[in-house]
Amino acid sequence: MEEQIYLGDLEKYILTSIMRRANDAYGVEIRAGINKASGKEYSVATIYKTLDRLEAKGFVTSRKGEATEERGGRAKMYFQVTGLGEKALSQSYRALERIGFLDLVPSLKKIIIRWIEVG
Repeated sequence: MEEQIYLGDLEKYILTSIMRRANDAYGVEIRAGINKASGKEYSVATIYKTLDRLEAKGFVTSRKGEATEERGGRAKMYFQVTGLGEKALSQSYRALERIGFLDLVPSLKKIIIRWIEVG
């Protein structure tokens, strides 16, 4: 039997958001997409703390982009979902689907569909 990997809601949102952006997303962009789709206002610190946790678990990798003047000489950190991250996300959504949870929580289903269709 396959070991179940558990993800929190924000972890699922972040992994989905990164994948929607062709696995080449940075923190501010991820946050904007999640806030728009969920109707919540997650802080930048919350997003980056969760990204750090996902990276420690092996679900995402990060790479530093080029420093830019518009960012005061700072570089963007870009994130990609790993194979393990894709597996965890897939397991998580399949589990919700199996128990009929997505039908019980229409708002979550709407968020997932909105990310898939619109971004």
